[in-house]
Amino acid sequence: MNVPAHAVVTGGAGFLGSWLCERLLAGGASVACVDSLVTGSLDNVAHLRGLPGFRFVEADVSAGIPVDGPVDAVFHLASPASPLHYQRLPLETLRAGSHGTGHALDLAARHGARFVLASSSEVYGDPEQHPQRETYRGRVDPTGPRSMYDESKRFAEALTVAHRDVHGTRTGIARIFNTYGPRMAVDDGRLVPTLMVQALTGEPLTIAGDGSQTRSLCWVGDLVDGLVRLAASDESGPVNLGSDDERSVREVADVILRVTGSSSPVRHVPRAEQDPLVRRPDLARARTRLSWTPTTPLRTGLARTAAWYADRLAGAAATPMGA
Repeated sequence: MNVPAHAVVTGGAGFLGSWLCERLLAGGASVACVDSLVTGSLDNVAHLRGLPGFRFVEADVSAGIPVDGPVDAVFHLASPASPLHYQRLPLETLRAGSHGTGHALDLAARHGARFVLASSSEVYGDPEQHPQRETYRGRVDPTGPRSMYDESKRFAEALTVAHRDVHGTRTGIARIFNTYGPRMAVDDGRLVPTLMVQALTGEPLTIAGDGSQTRSLCWVGDLVDGLVRLAASDESGPVNLGSDDERSVREVADVILRVTGSSSPVRHVPRAEQDPLVRRPDLARARTRLSWTPTTPLRTGLARTAAWYADRLAGAAATPMGA
């Protein structure tokens, strides 16, 4: 599959952004990785620095995107993505979705480049339609505990559509569902890293509520392939990207216990306010318009992820105090 010759990835030192940078470089692209490092980490791109075609630009996209040279595609991923982070950084999250999206769109428009917005399944809120189709307008509380993220993505989508209509910018919107894999921070706070670290360290696995709420977890490599396919197409979207293999949180915990060989017990804790009860994308649009579908089984992906976390935790344990 063709990749753009010159790509800009905002949020490129984050979990998903670093995988996208790697994928684009492997396809022969030059990549400008832009990140403020507020939630991203240079560790995520340490293996890319020094490679031909890769450059890191430390910048807050809300203030501007200082990238020069040719640009063929702009992937806008910059935003805190974990509830732990976006609730700690509400204003920064809203600015990334508003000012940051505007700067990324302007950069694409100046170069006649393709623009891809990393939106989120969170635009559907706690959905009344299941599975969620792109035509569903969602059920979101604009003043609730998740509003800073939900509304930043909803506004970013609206701004993307307006920019396309007014300036003719070539845009595509991806609504990304739960994604997992290596490079999610140990203290990320989301489902997979939390349960994985607990299992590997022998701590109780904390299950919110009774664990019957569902998630559809997509291996990060599959998700990145969807983003690249969207960029290579003329599809404007929105397009759901994620897995439609829906599992209860308790099922996910059970798989993690099996792949880690852990005997950790399960401890139930209160569900977070407005935590969605169900999540599963309708993937018909992605399949027909992008010829994309995820292929990595959950157990396979979680086993790969467990190996990465085990190495990460072992490295942290081996680091001397104060080093």
